[in-house]
Amino acid sequence: MQVHDAHCHFFSRRFFETLAAQDPQRRFDTAPVETICGTLGWDVPGDPAALAARWVAELDRQQVGRAVLIASVPGDEESVAAAVAHAPDRFVGFFMLDPLADDAIARVERALGPLGLRGVCLFPAMQRYPLHDPRVLAVIERVAATPGAVLFVHCGVLTVGVRRRLGLPSRFDIRFGNPLDLHAIALAHPELPIVIPHFGAGMFREALMLADLCPNVHLDTSSSNGWIRYHPGLTLAGVFRQALLVAGPRRLLFGTDSSFFPRGWNREIWHAQHQVLRELNVQETDVSLIAGGNFDRLFPVATP
Repeated sequence: MQVHDAHCHFFSRRFFETLAAQDPQRRFDTAPVETICGTLGWDVPGDPAALAARWVAELDRQQVGRAVLIASVPGDEESVAAAVAHAPDRFVGFFMLDPLADDAIARVERALGPLGLRGVCLFPAMQRYPLHDPRVLAVIERVAATPGAVLFVHCGVLTVGVRRRLGLPSRFDIRFGNPLDLHAIALAHPELPIVIPHFGAGMFREALMLADLCPNVHLDTSSSNGWIRYHPGLTLAGVFRQALLVAGPRRLLFGTDSSFFPRGWNREIWHAQHQVLRELNVQETDVSLIAGGNFDRLFPVATP
C-alpha cells in the first residue's frame, strides 16, 4: 500500500528565527536557531535544500511516497519552494498566510505561480480574523481562480506545542475557528478543494456538517487527535466510523503532523490509524484511498 502524508511541517531556519523575534524576553537573540533547537533538544536544520534532502531520506527510510510540507510561519514560502524544487516528485508545498496583510494577494499569486506551491493555509484563530472579512474573501477568490490550488483552513482548538515549550505568548481566539464559517465559501467555490485538518480539532460535529453539505470539503486525519477528550465516549475508531459515514473514503486524507528532527516522520500515527481502519473492516481499496490515493488525485505528479 502506498502511503503519502498530507500534513507535515517544514521547520526551516526562517521558522525558528521568526519564533525568536516573537519572544518578549529576547532570550534567543544570539544565534536564534541554534539556541532554540538546543533548548528543545532538536536538530538544527540546514538550508532549505539540505532540510529537504533529509526529509527525502526520512521518507525513504519510512517507506512513505510523498508528503505535503507546510511553511509554518507567514512569510516562509521561499523555504518550502526550495524543498519542492529539490524533490518535486516527493513534495507538495503549502504555506501559512496572514490574509489581512497588505501584500497577501501578491504573496498568493507568487507562491501559487512562480514558486510552484499548491496550498494556502489559513489559521483564523491565530491571526484572529473572521473568514467572512472582505480581505479574506478576496484572498480565497484568488486561490479558487488558480487551477490545482487547495485551501487549508485550521479550525477548532489551536495549540502550537513549540510555542508552549518555549514559553512564547499565543494570543489565539478559537471563536474564529468554526468550520461552519466555511459553508458559504465552499458553496461559492465548488471546484476549490478545502482541507480541514485534524477532523476539525474538536469541532468534529461542525466539520461533519460542513462536509455533508459541501462535497469539496476534505478532512485530514493528522496528529494524535487529542481533541477527542472533549467528546465524552468518543474514540478514534468512532471518529473514523462517523467520518467515513458522512464524508466517505474519497474525502479523507491521511496525515501525521510530523515536523522536527531527530524524531522525523511519526510512524506511530500511521500505526494507530491503520489499525483502527482494520478494526472497522474498511475495504482495502478505501484504505488505499485514505492512505495515498486521494493525495495523488488532488496533487498529481507533474509530467515533464
